[in-house]
Order: sequence, then C-alpha cells, then structure tokens
Amino acid sequence: MFRIPPPRNGLYLGSVPEQAAADHPATPITLDHDLEALPDAGRHFTLAELADFVDDLAARLWAAGIRPSEHVALYKAHNFDIYLLACAASRIGAVPALLSPALDGSTVEALLRRLEQPHLITDDDKLGGDLAGLPLDEITGRIVTVGQGGEMGKGGTGLADLAGSPRRTPVRMHADHPALMTHTSGTTGVPKLVVHTARSLQGRLRPQTRLASLIRRKETYAVHVSYVHSRMYMALAVALPKGMPVVVMNDGSAEHAADLFARTRPGFLETHPNSYMEWEELVDDPRRPLSNVKYYSGTFDAIHPPTMRKLLTASGRGNPLFFQFYGQSECGPLVGRWYTKKNVHKADGRCLGFTIPGMTSVRVVSRDGRRPTKDSPGSIEVQSDGRAVTYYAEEERYAKECNGRWWRTGDVGYRTSAGCVHLLDREVDVIPGIDSTLEVEDTVLGRLEELSELVLVPGPDKQPLPVVCTKQNEPLDPERWRRAVADFPQLADPVQMPLSELPRTATMKVQRLELARRLRERLEHAA
Repeated sequence: MFRIPPPRNGLYLGSVPEQAAADHPATPITLDHDLEALPDAGRHFTLAELADFVDDLAARLWAAGIRPSEHVALYKAHNFDIYLLACAASRIGAVPALLSPALDGSTVEALLRRLEQPHLITDDDKLGGDLAGLPLDEITGRIVTVGQGGEMGKGGTGLADLAGSPRRTPVRMHADHPALMTHTSGTTGVPKLVVHTARSLQGRLRPQTRLASLIRRKETYAVHVSYVHSRMYMALAVALPKGMPVVVMNDGSAEHAADLFARTRPGFLETHPNSYMEWEELVDDPRRPLSNVKYYSGTFDAIHPPTMRKLLTASGRGNPLFFQFYGQSECGPLVGRWYTKKNVHKADGRCLGFTIPGMTSVRVVSRDGRRPTKDSPGSIEVQSDGRAVTYYAEEERYAKECNGRWWRTGDVGYRTSAGCVHLLDREVDVIPGIDSTLEVEDTVLGRLEELSELVLVPGPDKQPLPVVCTKQNEPLDPERWRRAVADFPQLADPVQMPLSELPRTATMKVQRLELARRLRERLEHAA
C-alpha cells in the first residue's frame, strides 16, 4: 500500500478547475477545436463543466490502474485535452510528464526510458506513427489511448472504454513531491525533464497573481500557448479563479486568429512571440479583431519592438498595455516590464525589465574579469522560489547549473545603473564580431516591414549568416536589404527560406543550432 503524506502549501493542478468553479461556475470556456478525449463535450462549456471533465478523466485514469506518485507520460496530438488529462493525473496524485507532440520517436523513447516505465497516454496516430516499432511493452507501464483502444500491448485500454468509472476523492501529495514534469527545448540533444513540485509551482504563481491583481474587470482571456509548457498551467491557474472567460486556441494562424477574435473580442491576449509577429497582419483587418484588447502578455522570449508597436496601435481601448516577462522553464517569470502606446516607440528589445520585489533576484557575473557591460556581457544568474527542483534522472546535470543559491540561465547580458536587465544572447548563440544577434534582428526587422522573420546564425566559416523570411514568401529586394544592414558590414549575404521551414520548439522559438546545422548541410551538398 502507498502512503500519502499530508498536504502542505502548494499549487495542486488537479484541484484548480474545481476550486475556481466553486466561485464562478457559469464562466464560459470556448475552444476552437474538439476535445479528442471527450468528443461529446463540444467547443463551448462552463467552468463547472470543465471541472467535471477533469474529475471524470481522473476517475478513468484511476480505473486504468494509475496510482499516486506514478509517472504518466502524455504524448499525443496537440489538443487542449492534454491540459485536462494532466490535471486529471495530478488529481489522483500521479505525476504527469508532458512530451511535445513534435518530438520524434527516438527522442520519445529516450525520455520514456528515463522515466522508468511510466504509464503512457497517447492516441492512435502516435501509436501508428512515431511510436510504431518502439518496444512499448518494455519501456512503459499501462498504455491508455485517447480512443477505443486496440492493439497496444500489455495493459492497454481505451479512455472511452472507461467512461462512467466511479469518481475519486482528490489525492494531495506532499508539497515537495514531484507534481509535474515538462521538458526543455532540446536544441542541444535529448531534452531535459524539468521537475516541478506543488511548492515550486506556487512560487512561480505568486508574481503572476500579483500582475493579475491589476486587472479590475473580467476580461475575456484568449490564449495560444503550448499545452506541454508549464506556462499554460500557470496561466489558467490565474485566469480561472478570477472568473475570466477563456478562449483556447489550437490554430495560431493569422487568418484563423482574425476570425476567432472578431467573434470573441478578447480583452487579454497571450501567445508566443513568433505568433505575435504573425498576427501583425491583424492590424489591417477591417473587422478590427484586436480592437478590444486591453492587455497583451508575452513570457517566452523577448518580443521585437516593432511587433509591440503595431499590436498596441490596433487596440481601441484606453491606454492598452503590453506586458513583457523574461523567464525560463526551470524558474518561471524572473523580470518584467510593460509598454504603452506612449512609450513603446522607445522600447529597447534587449531591455527585459526589473526583478519582482520579494520574489526574484538577478545578478550578472563577469566572464572575463571586467564589469559586465554591453561590450563585455556577463552570465545572467537568478534566484526564484519558483525554481524547479531537478532534472529527472539527471541530478548532476542540474547541479552543474547551480552556483550556490543562484541558477545559471545560460544567457549573457548586463544590468543598467537603474537595475534593468538587458539580455543580449544565449551563450551558445554568441557569434564573434556581433554584440548581440537579437539586437541586430530587432533593428533590421524594424527597417524592413516585408520581413516576417530574421535569424542570425553562424555560417560555415563562423561568419554571421542572416536567414530571412518574407511575407507571402515574396523575393527579398537586394537593394533594400543592403540599405537596411549598412550598419552591420560583418553580415554575410542573406539566405531566404519560407517561414514554415524554420525548425521550432514547442513554444515556437527558432532552434538556432538546428537551423545552422541544416544550412551547413545544404551548402555542403551544393558545393
């Protein structure tokens, strides 16, 4: 028999919908897609129904044989039911491990082995595709498929076959027990599994709750965020208890976003920085789909200032705000600031803002013995009570990133005399002769409106190689390009490619190392 330690202070994901529904049962939830795990749920339901869905799925997972403290790997098609299933697993005390549907089979096999025979929730397409040929009987426990089941090996069952299972009392593990696993982007090999506890999740929720306290009215919150990223779980842990109507997007294309926002008129919008760039074209839509947006929020990466300017001008609300936060999967939000229509024209894309008093701390450590400045950036280190506790089965790798109480972010930058944190680059992305690849990208994107993306990567001879994507894939005008980069004579001639061909992470960040590798292969084949 397993023993359940007494609960302590922490954020328990499996109880968030239920607790929020107790205060706001009629709050509407809108999806732009059908739930694969609950095909009869529809696309419009209430917060009370959402809480019931989680309770129902938790009962089904218990009936499938999943128990407290056991690992549950979630690897299925991109769908909001990932959130529901993760909360359901959490509700019975299990530990959901969220694997991006974009991961290939060999990477998933490595992570399943690292998790030591986890239960696996997947779907028929994954079983017949990326998982086909893997020794699932050997590397997993029970397999639960979103569908009717089929040939799944030992212990396999279909989620639909478990409908009507007896409901269970929620299980709360100790606040320092693993509660959720997400993974890093995996740009340098097999991703690391980041372990969050109920206590660390509570720590990263605190600054977000403080921000939410500034929002006085119940704005409709539209979100297009990866379901396998901890940000989705933190976002709803803020929005649902406030009774904010929620619109969850699966399709982030600009055309779809325009149609959806024209109908739902969100007042609060959150997505990945690259999606914000794609949504710039919504500014010119005659339906004015962004006219009711009071708040924009970005937490995954720095956002290009021209993008913020365009989106703020699209709002018809009084004094709309664009919140920008800098954080990491391992730590949650660390520093932030906001922009308005009046000051966004002064935005410096490298300026990420200030620490959150009483919650986060940042220091910049010299890499060459000199005081960190723009010309001599240092390593950014942080403290946060929202920091994850380890990398699962890679404790030594986690320990290498710790410098006493400080966490090495892997980013380089400096702080101004006022305390503002400026991020110049990831350490692994630094290119000799370039102060900041991100700063160059911001500058050139601001000069060439025809660009939809610009990424600097090291070329075959380590020279800074611009990769450009244009709107509608129109040919790049060489003369306009030369004028725009006149300040940067060290740049190589640009390589143009479609935006869809850029390798990306689950949060839509460009995988720069992978992009550089592909370009080297292309040039070698052409030689």
